Amino acid sequence: MTAHARQPGSLDELLADPRITAVGLLVETVDGLSGKLAAQLAGHGLAPAEFEVLLRIARTPGQAMRMTDLAAQTSLTTSGITRVVDRLERDGLVERRACPTDRRGAFAALTADGCTRLDAVLPGHLELVENWFTSRLPAGELDALLASLRTIRDGVRPDATAGA
Repeated sequence: MTAHARQPGSLDELLADPRITAVGLLVETVDGLSGKLAAQLAGHGLAPAEFEVLLRIARTPGQAMRMTDLAAQTSLTTSGITRVVDRLERDGLVERRACPTDRRGAFAALTADGCTRLDAVLPGHLELVENWFTSRLPAGELDALLASLRTIRDGVRPDATAGA
């Protein structure tokens, strides 16, 4: 048998596996939504990563997060988070605060201007999410989808809930 020889139908069966379809649809969905949301955010002078950081900080009790926790909860490295927070700080949307229990640690905290920016961005953001995502789910399915996504996220990114 040659290196390319295979049992009849085995590749076809693998390619038809619904798990491949599920992951492919998820990637296509995220890409499509990301493009629509990025255009809306650009209208408010924010990059998607900046919005994600602002949103995560705003949804955290005390509206401040350790930089390491921000990195764990986003797709950014610690140096990437530093660059994003630098830009947000330069624009007056966040401020850095020293960690009272670890002098090496730092928090990124939402400022009043950061709250104002989110207040301007969120209505349009939610409208897009409703139009292109949640309204397309069968009635009552959002809670089940959220539970499934959390289960999957916790498996593939267990550090994503750090600091929560």
